[in-house]
Amino acid sequence: MRRLTDALYDVVLTLWVGGLWTIGYLVAPTLFAALSADRQLAGGLAGKLFELIGWLGLGCAAYLLLYMVLRAGVAALRRWTFWLVVLMLVLGAVSLFGIQPLLAQLKADALPREVMESVLRNRFATWHGVSSILYLVQSVLGLLLVLGSRRGSK
Repeated sequence: MRRLTDALYDVVLTLWVGGLWTIGYLVAPTLFAALSADRQLAGGLAGKLFELIGWLGLGCAAYLLLYMVLRAGVAALRRWTFWLVVLMLVLGAVSLFGIQPLLAQLKADALPREVMESVLRNRFATWHGVSSILYLVQSVLGLLLVLGSRRGSK
């Protein structure tokens, strides 16, 4: 059973961090390039994907933290990989439950115009920038977590 939970840890970590990198740095830019004539559609699709990876991240973080605590007990709290997962979870939750709904509300408030053509443009751009920075930090932390997990510090 332990080998199964160890393998599942690796799969869950790969799914989460790989998903972050794939959606954020391959899929979203490709959407905007392919749908350059309809940036609103590209943004809507990208937003759905970021929401999906946000929910996936919450589930993955829950498993990874549970795994670490059940495997190492209280000693898990002294491992930097544990706190890396906690930080990634917090960043993901802030984005999913704080920033993404705010961006969606700004888009809705701008209707019937596109948000970037409205008076809400600067506010949207600021929050979108904050979201992008949090996503980048989460992605880098995920990379560090993958590298740390390969050295056996689960």
